[in-house]
Amino acid sequence: MSPSAQDETTDGGFMNQLAGMIARVALLAGALGLAAVARADAADAGCADSCFLFGPDAPWQLFDDLPGGIEIGGWLQLGYHDEATPLSRERGDGLAFNDVPGSLSLHEAWLHAERKAAGAHERWDWGFRFDVLYGTDAQKTQAFGNPPDSSGDPQRWDNSWDHGVYGWAIPQAYLQLARGDLSVIAGHFFTPVGYEGIPAPGNFFFSHSLTSFNSEPFTHTGVLATYDPGNDLALYGGWTLGWDTGFDQFDGGSNFLGGFRYSPTDSVSFKYLALAGDFGQRNAAVGTSGAYAHSAVLDVTFHESWNYVLQTDLMSNGPTDNQVSVVQYLFYEINHCWKIGARFEWWNDADDFYEATFGVNYKPHANLTLRPEVRQDWGGSGSQTTFGIDAILSF
Repeated sequence: MSPSAQDETTDGGFMNQLAGMIARVALLAGALGLAAVARADAADAGCADSCFLFGPDAPWQLFDDLPGGIEIGGWLQLGYHDEATPLSRERGDGLAFNDVPGSLSLHEAWLHAERKAAGAHERWDWGFRFDVLYGTDAQKTQAFGNPPDSSGDPQRWDNSWDHGVYGWAIPQAYLQLARGDLSVIAGHFFTPVGYEGIPAPGNFFFSHSLTSFNSEPFTHTGVLATYDPGNDLALYGGWTLGWDTGFDQFDGGSNFLGGFRYSPTDSVSFKYLALAGDFGQRNAAVGTSGAYAHSAVLDVTFHESWNYVLQTDLMSNGPTDNQVSVVQYLFYEINHCWKIGARFEWWNDADDFYEATFGVNYKPHANLTLRPEVRQDWGGSGSQTTFGIDAILSF
């Protein structure tokens, strides 16, 4: 936390902070007012599903009908935030996703190519996925858990492709085999652990929770099998080279990755995933050879428009690297164009940290999303209020 953030605990700093918070909440209140107007207008017109300001009602993709079932797409994400997300302390230090405050940044310029395996019960089918990313998010997505070179830097795979606060990353490069209810991927892939992910279109909020950045891996290299017979229960099991590695093994990194997803109804699901073994660079950093982590996520939709998510994580890696958290999300979908949400988090890492984030998602076009938010962090060494807004153009 910056010294200025610590100074906000004084009376004068607190009043300035409170005034800033009120101003930012006023901005969101104005956005919610616009949402209500848009909803009323759509209802009066009898076309609640056609609320976009321009463009078709269905999103388009760059190439979704190539020979062989190959699809190519991606997105551009531009964003601004006036403070760095804790626990970042210096501009571009890589200790949080939003660590380049005070300027409009290209967070993600993303391109992916994919062929989804759709194996029938009587035969195997194959697929693949390849993603490339450029932007300020790339350095946090690289394989920074690789073995170090002679200078102590993990330079293999994509970890050396930096220039300033920007960089390149290849967060996914894997092959897939599927037959019937069984699917197996092998290579470099995103972790299935937790609720939030790295790709911006998959998250409601512009900023990320402390839990997702500090207590969970981003990527794995290894093998992961999914067995989903369609009877409400899906099983996961696999092995990886520790956390956040490319196609290398750091200091004996080797861990189990597995769990299940249970969906008793269309509106309720529960996902539990655990990791056990040597996490590689994370174990080496504190001098341990074994660790355990798990994440449990309950996702409930009720009254059609409301969605509540409860997540709890535990990470145990020796006496000095232990973390536990509880994160809650509440969303309300007004229509296809407007959605509001809140996130409340408690995260403990030898000290208690809290954050509350309130945001709006607005889609003036099926391929364009605007995400303003106000975030309040407190605990640890101080507190701060952050305003952020980004735009995601998918294609």
